[in-house]
Amino acid sequence: MLILLAGCTTAPRNNQPLPTVWEQTNAVPSSAGNPCLPSARPAPVPAPAFTPVPPKVSRPVPVLTWTSLNEWTAEHRLPAPKRVGNLPVTSYAITSPQGTMVLEIGSREATWRGLEILLGFPPEIIDNQVFVHALDLKKNLEPLLLGAPLTFHGNRILVLDPGHGGSNSGTHSVLDGRCEKEFTLDWALRIRSLLATNGWTVFLTRTNDSAVSLSNRVVFAEAHHADVFISLHFNSAAPDKKQNGLEIYCLTPTGMPSTLTRGYSDVWTDRFPDNAYDAENLQLAVRLQAELIRCSGEEDRGVRRARFMGVLLGQKRPAVLIEAGFLSNPAEARRIETPAFRQELAEAVANALK
Repeated sequence: MLILLAGCTTAPRNNQPLPTVWEQTNAVPSSAGNPCLPSARPAPVPAPAFTPVPPKVSRPVPVLTWTSLNEWTAEHRLPAPKRVGNLPVTSYAITSPQGTMVLEIGSREATWRGLEILLGFPPEIIDNQVFVHALDLKKNLEPLLLGAPLTFHGNRILVLDPGHGGSNSGTHSVLDGRCEKEFTLDWALRIRSLLATNGWTVFLTRTNDSAVSLSNRVVFAEAHHADVFISLHFNSAAPDKKQNGLEIYCLTPTGMPSTLTRGYSDVWTDRFPDNAYDAENLQLAVRLQAELIRCSGEEDRGVRRARFMGVLLGQKRPAVLIEAGFLSNPAEARRIETPAFRQELAEAVANALK
């Protein structure tokens, strides 16, 4: 089973049947004695019957050409790309009614409304024109520059996934060893409370210190007919204590290289169920990133792509995974351990979903 975070083991599978009421308790787990041992109370909640993540499908990807950005903007009746910088790299801006995107020549880094996003391929200069890979046009530029804003209708069901739980403690605070699983659960409960009167029905994949396998978190979202799935985590670069900031991941579109692989294979031709929501995934990630950076003041590490995160692959809805700061960084760990900061993070997520 794939893992969500380097150094974290996959939670054990639990083959008990899906209960009528998924979870009854809203208690936040305490950490008596060793803070990373599962709590004695409340008892772990049975997981649904194990259902494998739908298999990936590998198929040949059509050969796609590079496209002149001048021709693309003209086709869509947008202003021509404008050169906005030479140092340290040459950069061009494209503007639409939705906002402005800045591309750097020879770099996968781009910005959208001032937020960092990661492209699949670095733009190039060919015959004195900017050329962008066709997949980047389809999967990155079009959803943001041309796509309609992401909206949610009807009953609006959100599944929040507090990372880790039970014997899978996640990473640890460099300050005192407190566990990621504690902070993700507290964060999720705060979000649910804020959204209770905001038109959303919110379910948590766990509401106590219980172990839930990655596959069963996907099954849970499907069983509850979720419109949106958000997995909550905190990061680590241990033993490096300097890395900091907040980043959001969504599934890599078929045909593109991932931003992060953590040593896993990254087969560009793989297609997963959640690839049907590539555009919505990006739009959701950008909205969340903008609010999280604004509310928390964290460093912007960008919207990124990955294929190894098991809770994303089998989703059939917009789905993202948030890494909201580094527990391996003493300054960030101190903030994460503060309830007021976790409340700021909760308010940011609630604001993004208004």
